[in-house]
This record gives sequence, C-alpha cells and structure tokens, in this order.
Amino acid sequence: MLLERVILRLSVLALLAGLFLVPARASAEVYELRTYTTNEGKLDNLNARFRYHTVRLFEKHGMESVGYWVPADDPKSTNTLIYVVKHKSHDAAKASWRAFLADPEWKKIARESQKDGRILAKAPESVFMNAAGYSPKFSNDKKSGDPVFELRIYRTNKGKLKNLDARFRDHTIRIFNRFGIQSVAYWHPVDEPDSKDTLIYVIRHDSRDAAKKSWKRVAKESQEDGRFLRERPESIYMKATDYSAIR
Repeated sequence: MLLERVILRLSVLALLAGLFLVPARASAEVYELRTYTTNEGKLDNLNARFRYHTVRLFEKHGMESVGYWVPADDPKSTNTLIYVVKHKSHDAAKASWRAFLADPEWKKIARESQKDGRILAKAPESVFMNAAGYSPKFSNDKKSGDPVFELRIYRTNKGKLKNLDARFRDHTIRIFNRFGIQSVAYWHPVDEPDSKDTLIYVIRHDSRDAAKKSWKRVAKESQEDGRFLRERPESIYMKATDYSAIR
C-alpha cells in the first residue's frame, strides 16, 4: 500500500509538472508582423479583401488584429501591406493559421478575389515577436489631422540588445513623449539569431513634418543608441488603413 501511495503521488507530481513546465515559446502570448507585397495594381484588391473579409475571419479563428498599415513612400506605397496580429501562444498561432487556410469561406473569397489575376507577388513575410517588458499600453485617443506611423528596426552589436532595451526603458520613451512621439509597441523577434540583437517598434507622429522636427530634437538629447547599433536603423513611414483599429 505504501508503495502504491508513493507511485500515485509521483504520478500526480509528474502530471502537475507537465502542466506548469510548458515551454515558454509554446504558451506565451506572441505577436506576428506580416508584410505582403502585391503584383502591380493589386494593392486595392488586397485592402478590399482585408476590409470586407480577412479581418473578420482572423477574429473567427482566434487572431486579434493590432494594426494595418501601408507604407507612405513609393514604391512600397503602391504594393505593400504591413500588419500585426496577436496570438494567445505560438502553438495557437499555428492552429489559427491552419484553421484559417482550411476555412471554406476563406477558400471561396481567395478564389473569387483573384479571378483577374493573383494578388500577391510572393509569399508573405512573417516575424513572430514577444512584447518588450517596457512596451506601453497604447491609447488610440490621441489623434491628429494627418497622423503618420513609423516602423523602426534596430539591430545591435553582439551582446548589446540589453543595453539598448535599458536605454529605451529608462530614457528614450520618456524623450519620445516629451517631443510628441507616441509609442505604439516594442517587440523582440522570437527566433534566433534576431532574438539576440533586434528591436522592432512602431511609433505615431502627428504628421510627417512633425516626425522630422521631433527626430531632430530627439537627436540633440539622445545619441547613445548609436553606440549599441551595428547598422543604421531601418525606418518605414506608414499610413493606417481605414480598417485598422490603430489609426
């Protein structure tokens, strides 16, 4: 009897361990940055498909829309859609995409929307991301007449990502706020090697002119980010689509 009780207790402990020691990658909330490049003249078709169908089907299959943007500058302004969705976990993302692609309604929509030619010029680009610990809760209340968003990607020298994160957490976001740059979100890629050296974030400016003025003022107060970076930051100015929750 004693042996049976010991075995039963160990079995229960093993089961509990299995429940609580789920790999972080599989169980943690995850974001996905996706970039679509269309064939010539097909961006309006893609936006129409998202506006009337895709966003709704994402929600149906457990994907939460964060924001949808089109680059402000040519040539990407005529052929590119950039968006972010949130998944409950990495495993949930896989399940959601499988269900979405297998959905008969989606198959019909995809087929009918491309009767006059394929919309996408190539397969979508996808980056899974975790929210940085200092990523703020975004407020969509602060709106200007002609807001512009900016997607920025920083790649650091080896071992310097934590320094860059500390700089943003302790100083940069505060400086952004002072000069009218509103933080939307900050993320790190999930997968190596980018998880070790890359920061991805989106900010909102009151206008394109305001963005230029703000960056000039920020540069005077903060030059330290450059010490950590191995290359010049990548920057894409974007306009929110009419169906984006963040605008």
